[in-house]
Amino acid sequence: MQPRQQAWLPGLDTLRATAILLVMMFHLSWLVPESIGKVAHFGWMGVDLFFVLSGYLIGSQLLRAHALDAGTGLWRFYRGRLFRILPAYLVVVALYFTVPSWREAPGISPLWQFGTFTENLFVDYTNNHAFSHVWSLCIEEQFYLLLPLIVLYMMKSPSMRRTIALLSLFVSIGIATRTYVFFHILRPLGPDDAGVKYIEQIYYPTWTRMDGLLAGVTLALIQIFRPAWWSRITDRTHTTLLTGVVLFGISLWLFNDRFTSHTGAAEWGTFIGFPILSTGLAMIVASSLSDNGILHRFPIPGASFIAALAYSLYLTHKEMAHLAQLCFPTLITDDPTWTSRALTSASCLAGAAALHVSVERPFMRLRDLVDRRRVLPLDADPKASPHPPSNYSVQKSSNPSDPSTAN
Repeated sequence: MQPRQQAWLPGLDTLRATAILLVMMFHLSWLVPESIGKVAHFGWMGVDLFFVLSGYLIGSQLLRAHALDAGTGLWRFYRGRLFRILPAYLVVVALYFTVPSWREAPGISPLWQFGTFTENLFVDYTNNHAFSHVWSLCIEEQFYLLLPLIVLYMMKSPSMRRTIALLSLFVSIGIATRTYVFFHILRPLGPDDAGVKYIEQIYYPTWTRMDGLLAGVTLALIQIFRPAWWSRITDRTHTTLLTGVVLFGISLWLFNDRFTSHTGAAEWGTFIGFPILSTGLAMIVASSLSDNGILHRFPIPGASFIAALAYSLYLTHKEMAHLAQLCFPTLITDDPTWTSRALTSASCLAGAAALHVSVERPFMRLRDLVDRRRVLPLDADPKASPHPPSNYSVQKSSNPSDPSTAN
């Protein structure tokens, strides 16, 4: 049976496009005009937005299948992830290890870390910067591997109390680990060394960065199993959005200097900043899903296009900017002009579009072709499942996409 065409959700397009643009501004901060330099300073938060989107969309797919008594469909789920993530990823990894000029930095982690999606757990950030932004994709892949198994286990005996306890446990693990690292590793070090250790032991590891994914899964749980709660959240969409913005603002204050290893707001940001940030972003995502939400009612021109390219942009933007510098050294300097900014941006878009058209899209079509030969459990009620991520489309078209991360 052919998958049902899903409703277009412009709010999610806007958030997905915003997330990748924030990440690009953070990584290519040398291109950003000084007037919006503060935005680039916090651009890393785009990754947390991707985590929330992934947690919500992937969680919705798995949980709704159980709600419809269709089962998880582990092989179908994993097969869909393989078709979606691996082809473009492997092409980029191959370029890193066969074309030295492709690398934006000379040092790179061993190939086995990229092949096993464990680069985020063993990175030597002092020496290996090339393709280090793959850390967030590693967390996503580990999430894709484990969540279906956890859902399968938890749904054998569904219980709100057990679910809340499990979510609280994962959040507590993150807080406890970050607190331990702060007091026993970061605080004794100077600012320079503390910054590297912050990246390696707080910012990259999976067990300290689960908050966004958990917040997204929580949204999916509420929507599917507590529809009355979900209605209250989405019916009060402006209050929900405002609450999310306030929590996001608190996060900006907490993370203003996230590498500080001694006292002040950064200390609390290390402890509890990520749960607060993730909760705020989850509220913003929830508001975007309401028909009355500002992000839903007022689509931003071009957002769907950027959202469609988000995964390819994530994989290639640092490398394409590096190649632009190599090819046009007289135009792209440490003091960029608007010409160099436009040239670098065009290079990033061109590289992403080439990867999307030549690799991403053909394999997504192949995935859909395989799925059409089977009865899909999510093809039951279009109102009950407006946006399962296996068929989630960022455009009013048949080209499927999903919330793969960027950073």
